[in-house]
Amino acid sequence: MLQTTDFALLRRIATAQAESRAPSLVAAVVRDGVVVWTGTRGKVDGQTPTTDTQYRIGSITKTFIAVLVMRLRDEGLLDLNDALDKHLQGTSFGDVTIAQLLSHTAGLTSESPGLWWERAVGDDWTALQNSLTQNALRHRSGARFHYTNVGYGVLGELVARVRGTSWLEALEAEILAPLGMTRTTPQPQAPAALGWAVHPFADVLLNEPTPDAGAMAPAGQLWSTVHDLARWVRFIGGDTGDVLHPDTVAEMRTPAHVDDNDAWTMGYGLGFEAMRLGGRRLSGHSGSMPGFLASALIDWRTGTGALSMANSTSGVPVVALSHDLINLVEELEPALPAEWEPMAEADPELLSLTGLWHWGPTPYLLRLLPEGWLRLAPVSGVGRQSRFRPEGRDTWTGLDGYYAGETLVLHRNADGVPSHFDLATFVFTREPYGTPDAIPGGVDETGWRTLG
Repeated sequence: MLQTTDFALLRRIATAQAESRAPSLVAAVVRDGVVVWTGTRGKVDGQTPTTDTQYRIGSITKTFIAVLVMRLRDEGLLDLNDALDKHLQGTSFGDVTIAQLLSHTAGLTSESPGLWWERAVGDDWTALQNSLTQNALRHRSGARFHYTNVGYGVLGELVARVRGTSWLEALEAEILAPLGMTRTTPQPQAPAALGWAVHPFADVLLNEPTPDAGAMAPAGQLWSTVHDLARWVRFIGGDTGDVLHPDTVAEMRTPAHVDDNDAWTMGYGLGFEAMRLGGRRLSGHSGSMPGFLASALIDWRTGTGALSMANSTSGVPVVALSHDLINLVEELEPALPAEWEPMAEADPELLSLTGLWHWGPTPYLLRLLPEGWLRLAPVSGVGRQSRFRPEGRDTWTGLDGYYAGETLVLHRNADGVPSHFDLATFVFTREPYGTPDAIPGGVDETGWRTLG
């Protein structure tokens, strides 16, 4: 970072720590897969915290559980549309789907019955299951977003049942060890910050408890550091190593539910929060537990992300802080566009398919992308458009937009010459309503005419 950028970032976290009266605050910025800035304010045990000081990250834990579930999906061990009962029997809500649990749309109660789970010593799965025999569902499954900590306790047990091990053992073996996140743990390991509540009317502190949450631990148990959480921010942005395919992470980032369909600012995907703040699309998660607040966000389109952690129960705007750190970097040091380079190779047959195609009278442009991918978009730039990945000769699968998951098929005439594309029943021809035999409903035999 330039000196001016470095100072602007430092001033932002200094202001947040002072105005929020946080005992300590740490933050970092990630760009293009590298930690480009870190900053700290306040004290932990009388010393300045470092990138190796642990803080409790609360509900950011849920993102790790979600990744474990998606690994099971990608391995074919479960389907997101599976009912919970297929893999974890005995609950009173076995009809809810795994996807609904991941996206908080199952309608499940938000908190576990009994004592406030974040401050009480947790019990085992049997106790949690037995506490949810009545009124566990507060809404019709799939009807709405309703954040549920219980749902992620259930998903943690699901991972354990399918893997035949604890969710923590699966986490260590499948995520933490491969990504080198050696300082992300279920219990604090020195150096670690104590969690504090700050008196609302005096500058004095009260130590907060940090008990083991038992069966509810998958909802918010983990502790981490700036160094480790920065690696996780990179992961959310698509730098996934061998843990998960980037396409799966992109699927997780896609909102399954938004609060406002017209101008939404907050949504939730499959384990990741989705935010639209100030024109920027962010993915990640926030977290809070008694004594701690945390946020890990990335603008996956630009590759710039940020994290912030504080050892205070409330009052520190960690989400706004992470967002502001991303904005400062993007505004003060905007990234240069990648240099244009010609493709290393291009299939002449695919190259001959590029150019104008028409859906009815509407002209579309088909462009050839590297590795045989195609992009189909209206000439006007307004309307349905998608990229397509090759699945074999003359077949592609949509990756985004309206046609995500749909199949684009190239049809040929008896001589093998391309005649038209079929995309989810929509026919694209070289000329408007060309290849009449392929047009659903046929084409008026009198052809184009005037009204005179």
